[in-house]
Amino acid sequence: MSILNKDILFLIFEELQNDSKSLFLCLMVNRLWCETAVPVLWRNPWSYHYTNYKRNKYLFIIIAHYLFDNIKEYITEQRIQLPSLLDKSLLFDYLSFCKSINVKIINSIISIGSSLAYNQFLMQQEFYYYFFIKKSSELKYLDMRSIKHQIFYFPESKVHLESICELRCDTSIDSSYFYGLSQICQYIQRFIIYNTKPQPNNGIAKLIEVQKNLKHFEWINEFHDDYLKDPYVEIFLALEKKANSLNYLRVFIDYVNNIAHTLFQEILPKFYKLKILKIDAYPFFTEEQLKKLKMQVYYDLEILNIEYNELNVISSVIENSGGHLKKILFSPYKTYDYGYPPNLKENSLNFIRKVYEYCPSIEYLSILFSPSEEHFTELEKLLKICQNIKSLLIVMKRIVGDKEYGKKLLEILIRSAPMNLKEIRIGKEFKFSLENLKKFLDRWRSRPALSLFILTSDPIYIGEDFTRLIDKYKSDGVIKDFKYGSHTNDIDYVFNI
Repeated sequence: MSILNKDILFLIFEELQNDSKSLFLCLMVNRLWCETAVPVLWRNPWSYHYTNYKRNKYLFIIIAHYLFDNIKEYITEQRIQLPSLLDKSLLFDYLSFCKSINVKIINSIISIGSSLAYNQFLMQQEFYYYFFIKKSSELKYLDMRSIKHQIFYFPESKVHLESICELRCDTSIDSSYFYGLSQICQYIQRFIIYNTKPQPNNGIAKLIEVQKNLKHFEWINEFHDDYLKDPYVEIFLALEKKANSLNYLRVFIDYVNNIAHTLFQEILPKFYKLKILKIDAYPFFTEEQLKKLKMQVYYDLEILNIEYNELNVISSVIENSGGHLKKILFSPYKTYDYGYPPNLKENSLNFIRKVYEYCPSIEYLSILFSPSEEHFTELEKLLKICQNIKSLLIVMKRIVGDKEYGKKLLEILIRSAPMNLKEIRIGKEFKFSLENLKKFLDRWRSRPALSLFILTSDPIYIGEDFTRLIDKYKSDGVIKDFKYGSHTNDIDYVFNI
């Protein structure tokens, strides 16, 4: 490995760019490895566990090297704490490799030098000035949360900022910052917004509007309270114009007025190029809106996650997907059908049928179940048709427990589960006797795909008898792990795409 040429090493390190531990170890092999790994590590050095004080200190030493000559006299006068290592030269021109700015993390690192807000502000200002004027030729990633400096006014800022591909921000930032960026940054592909202030931000809407190739949009709520003003409408109107390029959409719509709900329901069918759709929302679709949703075909959709809605909304999207869906992820406990189940039987049967009719490639699947013979029959049909399923989350709506339902589920899994199935997430409504679980695991042993991963929210399985049984099959390699979560949400899929 140590004699690989630089080009091969670079390709290997590219694959390890999100594995900082391995990359740091590569630095120690020899000089060639070190010279090849440093540019990869320093594209975005702020991503490596910035809460680690030791690493922050090392980063501060490097930043201080760049700042020291520029403001040497001021630093001396203000008695800012600088490391003694400044008299030694740097092995690399680290900032020349840097393609990212994370304002919050950089501020945290610089604060090591002084606890005074004014000193921190000055050092931040000098850092950005030096970064933009003397170093990075282009910037790819900008996280501007906590920003205090209007970096778009720095000389030569246009040269660096116009290349930004990913932007993270929050709604508390003054609109003027976004108006400034909108004059420069028009090729952002990933736009992630953290909603921290419950009021419109027209600057963000303007920045979205001027984008020419926006592919990825996320609106993440960090504010959970009554909204005095609707923060969504202007954003949605700007987003609607990007339907021709958008392939990733993640939106959280909190309790706001009906204008935002209606608007989102109207524009959703227009995003026909989506590959990933995640909605955390409370708007229930009317029959007319469902008709419009059914008319729009999402040919490229691969991942679907709709929370806080009816199963029929999810089924409508499935029906018009292009047959490429690999993941249908939602929390059954958060569906309207689980909480208010007058149409549960009909809606859940419809959902199961839509899955096996339109999703032959499905790999990850959530199901809300109703305790009927017809549901068990349709579930078995689904498992026989959808042979790529790797993970199944299944929750049943019922009032009184009955181990007969659990027994039926286990029998169906043994008879018809796809060979790829390696993970089962089961709601506490399905009860398994010790005898039936043992019989299931004994028969599962004969399958080529061993090491089953099981998650459940039923506390019965942490009892002594079940623990002993589970440990036995773990040691035999039949079970990879058997986890219990005390809350129903613990068995849900974590959306991290």
